Amino acid sequence: MNSSYIMPFVDSVNNVFETMLQMPVNVGDPAIKPHETPAADVSGIIGMTGDVDGTVVLGFPTTTAERAVAVFTGMEIHADHEDFADAIGELVNMISGGAKAKFQGKKADISCPSVVVGAGHSVFGRKDVKCIRIPCDCDLGEFYVDVAIRDAVESAVAEAA
Repeated sequence: MNSSYIMPFVDSVNNVFETMLQMPVNVGDPAIKPHETPAADVSGIIGMTGDVDGTVVLGFPTTTAERAVAVFTGMEIHADHEDFADAIGELVNMISGGAKAKFQGKKADISCPSVVVGAGHSVFGRKDVKCIRIPCDCDLGEFYVDVAIRDAVESAVAEAA
């Protein structure tokens, strides 16, 4: 994966949390996601297509997700509420959209978000793309952004060779 695709996500998660939740985020060192990683309870998932393609996952423990949604919406909304998934989807949408806007000279589209709520699930993307985990924490708790994207143009050229 092109490392220049990671910093836009770091910047975007900081921007979204500071702007929409009025909360700074401590971002840890991005690293290749190990195969044996703790699973999430709540995941917001966005697909990317175009010059850049792959998957972005915003993962939370349930408690952290509920706290984030409460701050984001100004209401206490539990994971089983019908609006909970929409709020998580909007957070991953804003983070992905903010990062995509910083991809220099690349056109990319993002999908409508999907949200998975369920204890201990895992999200798997393409096997041919390394997933980079960006660990984060704030006053609400720990969460992460998994970025598994590739430059589709470079990949197509490499596959044709």
